[in-house]
Amino acid sequence: MIGTFFGSLHGFFHSSTWDAISWLGILFVLVFWAATVYWVYKDARRRFSDRKLVWGSTVVGAIPPYLGPLVYMLFRPPEYLDDVRERELEIKAIEKRLGERDEECTVCGAAVGADFLVCPVCTTRLRQSCSSCHRPLESAWQVCPYCETPVGTEPVLLEPKRQPRPRRTTTTSSSG
Repeated sequence: MIGTFFGSLHGFFHSSTWDAISWLGILFVLVFWAATVYWVYKDARRRFSDRKLVWGSTVVGAIPPYLGPLVYMLFRPPEYLDDVRERELEIKAIEKRLGERDEECTVCGAAVGADFLVCPVCTTRLRQSCSSCHRPLESAWQVCPYCETPVGTEPVLLEPKRQPRPRRTTTTSSSG
């Protein structure tokens, strides 16, 4: 019985069916290896801008079969070139928005220009004007940067001063 089992097993391994299975297995292994090499090449093209690095990565992914892609995955850049470019564009856009940020009125929060003397919404005095060239001045400036006129010592007022009303004195007369 054992002899017939080993005889049939020996017959199977020397048959054309076993030859077809072994060739298909070898073909599968080679196709899978070629697919991993192609994946390394495609991934390296999206992560490296230098063609020499792309081809070097492909060789590293191809030479030790099945181990090369694992080595490549350990040492590849963490993000795609498109992601890096997109992030840089977003940073530039944010910096541009921050640089163009409009000033706001300290009282009502309305958007005011850098050359506004008074807030157009709440009429709060934002800056004083130069006595010579009438350009807006910042409160900390000691001299007008446009015409070199010394700035007066008047503080910038947030609201115009109001004259106090004179008090009415009421006289009460007692009739008696």
